[in-house]
Amino acid sequence: MAGALVVVIGAGAGVWASGDDGTRAGSAQARTAGDGTGTGAAAAPTPTRTYALSQTPRTIPAVRAHTPARGPGWRPAGGQRVVVSDADLADEGRLIAGELGMSYAGQKDDVRAGDLRLALNDDEGANPESYTMTVRGGRVTVSGPSDEGVFYGTRTLKQEVHGGGTAPEGVVRDEPAKPRRGFMLDIARKHFTADWIQDRVRELGDLKFNEIGLHFSDDQAFRIQSDTHPEIVSTPHLTKAQVKKIVDLAASRHITVVPEIDSPGHLGAVLAAHPELQLKNAQGTATRGAIDISKDASGALLDDLLDEFAGLFTGGQWHLGGDEYQALTVSDPAASYPQLATAARDTYGSGAGVADLATGWLNDRADTVRAHDRTMRAWNDGFYAGTSVKPADDLVVAYWTGKEIGARKPVEYLSAGRKVLNYNDEFLYYVLGEPQTFVYPTGQRIYEQWTPRVLRGTTAVPASYDAQILGGSFAVWCDLSNSQTQDQVAAGIRMPLRATVQKLWDPGAPSLSWTEFTALADRLG
Repeated sequence: MAGALVVVIGAGAGVWASGDDGTRAGSAQARTAGDGTGTGAAAAPTPTRTYALSQTPRTIPAVRAHTPARGPGWRPAGGQRVVVSDADLADEGRLIAGELGMSYAGQKDDVRAGDLRLALNDDEGANPESYTMTVRGGRVTVSGPSDEGVFYGTRTLKQEVHGGGTAPEGVVRDEPAKPRRGFMLDIARKHFTADWIQDRVRELGDLKFNEIGLHFSDDQAFRIQSDTHPEIVSTPHLTKAQVKKIVDLAASRHITVVPEIDSPGHLGAVLAAHPELQLKNAQGTATRGAIDISKDASGALLDDLLDEFAGLFTGGQWHLGGDEYQALTVSDPAASYPQLATAARDTYGSGAGVADLATGWLNDRADTVRAHDRTMRAWNDGFYAGTSVKPADDLVVAYWTGKEIGARKPVEYLSAGRKVLNYNDEFLYYVLGEPQTFVYPTGQRIYEQWTPRVLRGTTAVPASYDAQILGGSFAVWCDLSNSQTQDQVAAGIRMPLRATVQKLWDPGAPSLSWTEFTALADRLG
């Protein structure tokens, strides 16, 4: 913003405006005013002030559009009000007022200098996560078709004024490219404290993520208190009261907590308390983590847990797992697990195989969760090719790998009409200890090379499938759990999270270089 030059002439003071190029506008006029000779006493000019056109705010993720204007911009100050035009925005109003050191005045119709107003508009058909932020005349208005959109507008404003900065004059119009912007945390293999998870929720909210996944059951542990099956719960674990606080905090940031009880594989902790349900091969050898899906009691146990935790995780999303069922990683599943082959034929007909039985298992669990009005996803290697039993139509594919036996390219799921979420393990998997071929992902690689259409490896699927890709999720897996402390994890994922949300929010090539993006992240904290 151009500054103003104050000049004293006699007993009066004039404010000299600066032009866009930094020259003092009106100075020639002042020198020649008076007796017309150019040598007489100059009359004091009318006090005016002009400003250079505002610059687009720099935020993470970047705003999609900004119309510049001339004006001083806005910054918060003690005594200024946050007001709302609709009582439904009270939570958003109180939050931003506290963050900016302003007073929350509630629902008001009057206008005062310095106000920040939050409002719902009637823009029918608009993206519910969109918002408009107008900075004009010393006031700010954030409006959107829903409270989610208004909340995201307050996140932009919070970043703009961070560290004493100024929200630039003009109008921001913003919305995300993808509706699902997630972070997934493996709390089964490694215990993370409730406070640490809440800190991540706050961080995610400020970055406009809207999901946090909790993978809380695996071979190593079951990490949340259970009332229906307390015998399966590991120590340490989160209590239900702690989880409820996380869910409530997430909801206040418009973040859905997505639970995952993975099955029919990765159930080692559950099976340690229920060895009678452990899958065994034809030689009687137990198969690690795998439940025997030929037994009715196996389905009953999982349904107990799904019903119980649906009451704790009240958001609309659910992860069913479905990956790496070891019965289907052998060369001849029917010969290795004859009980599964028999159950498949008895249930689905003479031509059915073990993959059909596994697909039926996933569909049965989907039926249980669907009764709680959830949208469900499952890992891509839980969708088997060539089965007579087809996965439920409403299952979203969580695509993470192309390394499994019988791996199918992402286009096969997309061409079948499936909606897909991007968990590409080439870019988005932060695996503790870097086992096998995994390396810690860098924010720079995500920022410069990955897009939501890059579902497997480094190759993007055709643009014609873009609308079927709902978004993506950066994931922390704790295979070698003691390789990092939870504070080291937080530091390690800081820039990858910021790069990921930038690419999920804005479909265009980033305008900042990676060096500039990193500097911006450091400035914003």
